[in-house]
Amino acid sequence: MPRAQSTLDREVCYRALRTRDSRFDGHFYTAVVSTGIFCRPVCPARTPKLENCLFLPSAGAAHQLGFRPCLRCRPELAPGVAGWRGTVNTVSRALSLIGNGEFEAGGIDHLAERLGVGARQLRRLFDRHVGASPVSVVQAQRILFANKLLAETSLNMTEIALAAGFGSVRRFNHVFARSYGRPPSALRRARHAQVAAGSGVTLKLPFSPPYDWASMLAFLATRAIPGVELVEHERYRRSFALDAATGSVEVWLPAQQRHLLARIETSDIAALSGIVARLRSVFDLDADSVAIDAHLMRQPSLAARVRVRPGIRVPGAWDAFEIAVRAVLGQQVSVKAATTLASRLVLAFGRPLPGASDARRLFPTPQQLAKADLTGIGLTRARATSLNALAGSVVADPALLRGSATLDETVAKLAALPGLGAWTAQYIAMRAMREPDAFPASDLGLMRALETAQGRPSAATLTRLAEPWRPWRAYAALRLWMQADFQLLATAPRTGL
Repeated sequence: MPRAQSTLDREVCYRALRTRDSRFDGHFYTAVVSTGIFCRPVCPARTPKLENCLFLPSAGAAHQLGFRPCLRCRPELAPGVAGWRGTVNTVSRALSLIGNGEFEAGGIDHLAERLGVGARQLRRLFDRHVGASPVSVVQAQRILFANKLLAETSLNMTEIALAAGFGSVRRFNHVFARSYGRPPSALRRARHAQVAAGSGVTLKLPFSPPYDWASMLAFLATRAIPGVELVEHERYRRSFALDAATGSVEVWLPAQQRHLLARIETSDIAALSGIVARLRSVFDLDADSVAIDAHLMRQPSLAARVRVRPGIRVPGAWDAFEIAVRAVLGQQVSVKAATTLASRLVLAFGRPLPGASDARRLFPTPQQLAKADLTGIGLTRARATSLNALAGSVVADPALLRGSATLDETVAKLAALPGLGAWTAQYIAMRAMREPDAFPASDLGLMRALETAQGRPSAATLTRLAEPWRPWRAYAALRLWMQADFQLLATAPRTGL
């Protein structure tokens, strides 16, 4: 039995299982020794006896112990809150990197190097906090994603094998049959009537409520880059490039559901799992809003804001370079002005999306901007030079805009780049590197939001005021930024999720 089993209160977990309490969905899994199956707390199956239950912190732990995923509650549909359950920071970062494909890029040694720890130490941390090795976590993710594709798409077996990260259909069939006790074709036949063909692939992206979809769309809409992004009819669309794949995505929230829906069109089906990981990051789907809001509610300066709009998330980034460029363009100008400059940049240097019938374009790459003359789009020479230098630095070191072992190290590395100061570094860390405690204390909008009769707080005062908000200062910052939009949000359609 993994050591992580001991950190879960058996009585609490069993009560949650008996009542099918959705608040615990994604926080633990129940492995039933009498059946060899593991389930979510919300599984509709008959509740097993307590003596037959093992309560595990992750699907990877259940997979490592040889338990099969339940076909009724489908563990792949559990919200991904593993990074928010009190795990040490290193493990949270590692889980995020695994989701973004970093493990496949170089295995455990590469992952440990990215995190600034030794491979042996990383294995110990996973054993203690996740109940499984990094390899088992990756294997569980592959097989659960494959089952998700079987249930929700009309992709053929070869496409599913490639999309889930298996090297061949033969390997996929073998691992799937070992994990589920039956071949994938048997499940596809049983579900065939539920699978509808159509343009692209449509997948569910689960989350833990509450989720303020209106505030997420409001934030993205004001910053959407024409030609690349579009927010209309309560849906978000964008074009993308991911490694060799190009395509487009459209995301929306179905009424009264605990998942978003994403329609994905891609030139390379093997990129599908990476696309889903990017979307989960963009829409901050792995955050535990209940825990974050409860913490921020204890702060007098934030309590009223949390009560009015529970479930506000921090919008992420499809691409770190794109956000870095946007941040540089946004220095000392309004959001609207920065969006205009970004639109001109895309029009001048972005490639048309292959096969698109409309005017959709891809955001320019570092290679395109490193030596480009950017003064023609209205940039000052100093700002154009900063963007050239940023792009050239990323060309020279493609890993430059990846996070470091700690927030302070990440910010220091970013702030050292030409034209990037502390504000820009914190903003990039917040959105592109998913740093929940990033906080651009010198931001004028934050100072305005906390202005009193005595005047606006300084950056130093704001940093001191924000100390009790840790480790979720980024979520506090979003609430303060959204204050200017509260009148809009008051009339926006709310979701009860």
